Amino acid sequence: MPEEEVGFVEHWFGNVGVAAIKVTNGKIKVGDTLHFKGHTSDFQEPVASIQIEHKSVPEAKKGDDIGIKVSQKAHEHDKVFKVVP
Repeated sequence: MPEEEVGFVEHWFGNVGVAAIKVTNGKIKVGDTLHFKGHTSDFQEPVASIQIEHKSVPEAKKGDDIGIKVSQKAHEHDKVFKVVP
């Protein structure tokens, strides 16, 4: 499936399983599928919720810093792609 790069992981909060992502391109919406790819990471994750400053939001746009709960470990500097249907 085609993908578009939408950002990168700025920080990994392992104790709560949350990736802090800097959105650098496009938009991320609840329901999108994201692909995390790095030196040791390569997994896809559906977006169940997005938080900005600890508040849930339906979508994020370029320039936003967001938190997304993920089931696998993400690493700082991993690239984040949105899977385009």
